[in-house]
Amino acid sequence: MRVKVTDDGLVIPRELLEGVDEVEIRKEYGVVLVIPVGEQDPIWRLGKNPVIGGVTDASENLDKYIY
Repeated sequence: MRVKVTDDGLVIPRELLEGVDEVEIRKEYGVVLVIPVGEQDPIWRLGKNPVIGGVTDASENLDKYIY
C-alpha cells in the first residue's frame, strides 16, 4: 500500500490498526516504525490464563520454583 505524504504528514488506514488504541512512532536506521502499545503489549497479558499447579506461593517464591 502506498500513501501520499502531505505537509501535515500521512494518514494510516484504520484497517491496518484494527484493535489498536495507541501507537508509538519512531524512526530507526531510516525506517519509520509504528508500534502498538498499551493492551497490545504482551506484558499486559501475563496472568490472564494462569496455570494451576497446586502451589499456593508461586508469586512470592517464583525464583525458587524456576531454578
